Amino acid sequence: METDPMHPETTRPPAGRILYTSQERQRRDSTVWTLVQGVLAPVQFMVFLVSLVLVLRFLATGEGEGAATVSVVIKTLTLYTIMITGCLWEKVVFGRYLFAPAFYWEDVFSMLVLALHTAYLVALWAGWLAPRGLMLLALAAYAAYVVNAGQFLWKLRMARLQGALAPREVFE
Repeated sequence: METDPMHPETTRPPAGRILYTSQERQRRDSTVWTLVQGVLAPVQFMVFLVSLVLVLRFLATGEGEGAATVSVVIKTLTLYTIMITGCLWEKVVFGRYLFAPAFYWEDVFSMLVLALHTAYLVALWAGWLAPRGLMLLALAAYAAYVVNAGQFLWKLRMARLQGALAPREVFE
């Protein structure tokens, strides 16, 4: 077992065995940020789907540039919102705002997702790309988002599977 430096009262089995200690699971289940994340994630996904359709429509037909642009901005703002609240959730549960061991690689990839979405906003604001280039950048950001969402869905599944074992806490 190794001690969590941010929460010395908790210990963690060797890496890869569980996502949450019993104390982390208790903090996860008692914080409002878990509910906030649970609401924002599907909202962001719905915004993504609508925006994806609008971006693809623009790329295919040349129509609806304004709607596609607004939708990417809204998608980016929802991403910022879920990232900020996710950092708050991670702080409550793991004692750090980002890069907790249990979600390290998801957070690393989230930085790429944020960078691509932010690059879109900067390019839009600065006029650095033509509309088609902007929409292609949005698609790159969306591809990264899909991978990142898959990472988090996988962790959610692992947490649920491990949660079924939690009452027996063989690690403590």
